[in-house]
Formats: sequence, C-alpha cells, structure tokens
Amino acid sequence: MFTGTHDRPHHLVADIGGTNARFALCSDPTSLECIAAWPVNHFPSLHEAIEHYLGECGEPEIAGAVIGIANPVLGDHIQMTNFSWSFSIQDLRRKLGLDALHVINDFTALALALPHLTEQDLRQVGGGKSVAQTPLGVIGPGTGLGVSALIPTPRGPWLPLAAEGGHVSFAVCNTLEQRLWEHARAEFGHVSMERMLSGSGLQFIYQCLSREQGRQAEALGPADISLMAISDKDPICREALDVFCAILGTAASDLAVTLGARGGIYLGGGIIPKLGEYFLTSPFRARFNDKGRFSDYLCAIPVFIIDAAYPGLIGAAAYLEQLDHDPIPADTDSARPANAQRGGAQGRPTAARSDA
Repeated sequence: MFTGTHDRPHHLVADIGGTNARFALCSDPTSLECIAAWPVNHFPSLHEAIEHYLGECGEPEIAGAVIGIANPVLGDHIQMTNFSWSFSIQDLRRKLGLDALHVINDFTALALALPHLTEQDLRQVGGGKSVAQTPLGVIGPGTGLGVSALIPTPRGPWLPLAAEGGHVSFAVCNTLEQRLWEHARAEFGHVSMERMLSGSGLQFIYQCLSREQGRQAEALGPADISLMAISDKDPICREALDVFCAILGTAASDLAVTLGARGGIYLGGGIIPKLGEYFLTSPFRARFNDKGRFSDYLCAIPVFIIDAAYPGLIGAAAYLEQLDHDPIPADTDSARPANAQRGGAQGRPTAARSDA
C-alpha cells in the first residue's frame, strides 16, 4: 500500500514490528510521503525490505534514515526479539549507501510521536484533563508489549525514555490470574507482563480458560479471538478478552504511578486500537483505577487510545527534530561515516548525500 509522492531529497523512516514493516519518506513529522507497509515475513532481511520499498517508491534520493524497531538497541548488532531478522547497523548503512542511519526502539519512536498527534488521532478512555509539564506514558500490546514515556524538560523538547517495560514480571490481582501465572510459569519459567499482554498472550489466556472449562481450544489467532469476543459469538473468547483488558488496566496504572504520568497514558500497539467501542466498556478502566489508597490519583489520569494510522513513522520523523536539540537517547545507535555515497545492492547510480 502506497500513498503520497516525492520530488526532493528526504529521509527514510521505518517502523519495524514483529508482524509488519512500515516505511515512508519525510521532511518533517507532519509530512509523510510514499507510505508503504508489508508483513515482515515477506522478506528474508530488513535490507531487502528497504531495497524493495525504495525500488517500488521510484528510487528516491535519501539523505539518511531513522528506523524504529521492536527490539532493545544496545549496540551495533540487532537481533529482533519477536522475529528472525538480525543485522549490523554499520553494515546496513554501508549496504544502503546512507550518510547516516539511526536505529531506535519502536516505542521510543511512538513516544516521540505523541506531541505531534491531533485530537482526531486520539480517543479518551476516562479520567480528567492532562496536566501540563508532567510525564506521558505509552504502552501497547501487539506482537510483544512495548512501553515508553516522555519526560518534560525545562527548556526544550521532551525527553523520551527507551524502556523494556514489557518484560517486567506479571503481578496477579485475583485467583484467576494466579492460575494463569501458574500455567505460564510451568511453560515459560519467568512470567513477564508480555506473556499476557501480546497477541500470543491473548491466545494463551484463551487456551487456559478453555482447558479450565473442559473445552477443546480452537486454533484461533488473536484477531479471531477478538472478533468472536466483540460479536459475542463465543463466551470463552469474551472472557479471555475481558481478562486481557483487565490485566492491561493494571499494567497501565502501574506505569502511571511509576512515572507520575499525570499528562496521560497512551495506548498503542496493534491490538487495542482495533477493539473499537468494546474497549471503552471493557474492564480496562475499572482496573486502571483500582489502586487502593491511590485510586483517586489514578481516576484523574486520562488514558488515550492512539488511532493515528502510522504513529511509529511520525515518531521516527520526530526523532530527526530531536537530534537538533539533544544527544541520542541511551537505547539508540547510529551509523555515520565522514563521507558516504549511495549505490545500493542492485546497482543504482551513486550520488553524494547531505548529512542527516
């Protein structure tokens, strides 16, 4: 799928998840062109996915690139947690012939998108008004569970936190969740929040509930479970999705009190925005507010569903602006030579590029 045109040098921005790869050209966060998206399993490597995109997009002139990826970025080597792609940032930059290539965590990119989203891009799920100059938290289940935040600074842009909060330990709140934890502990060892709050986590909850109720679990994917739950076609699917949303409520409220995120909690990822009106009446908000002595504190915090089509791409583009103001956040890496030319693996003519 493509949208837009291009007629001048741009940066390439990418949002690489465990299921889909999204690409665009940009000159600023509000100007995304030639947007494209494919399943990651259509390509053997990120390099080949990028080359395919650039070829389909008409061999645009690229000044540099920012890639948001669903993975911690701790150095030059990237091995995706929830997919098979691995690469060296330096090697990928050389293969693409780029002046500069920046790789950041995908939820760092999503956090950076928040100031650029409009009211039309968001749906509020309870709470009051955002408090200015206070942290914003973002959490989102998809192939995995992403977590990040934006911290206000006294004189400048927001500071994004590069975090791996999806791997905090799952804390149970009732006897049903205790049983889920026991099943997960037997299967996985450590039970992270991502084991529950992800596509595979929704499947796991459904399978456990099916066994407990003496029913053979059907071979349903996360989208199937959600659809059957929302349409009330299967009571176990409905219960599984209710449990999923309740656990997300606890995880989101834990993030809110940890950060002091009175500016709001934002829900992204590939699952929640697709649940529509169901989510607004799900157990999510009740569990979010259920914090004992801190319930009043949580009740005041607004929660927003991110409905923007490509927030990860917006955030990757926003990172370019961040480079003009602040050092690269800790969970990022970049490759930049003194001089570079782009020839590409398929023999395209080389041309000098300006600095990213």
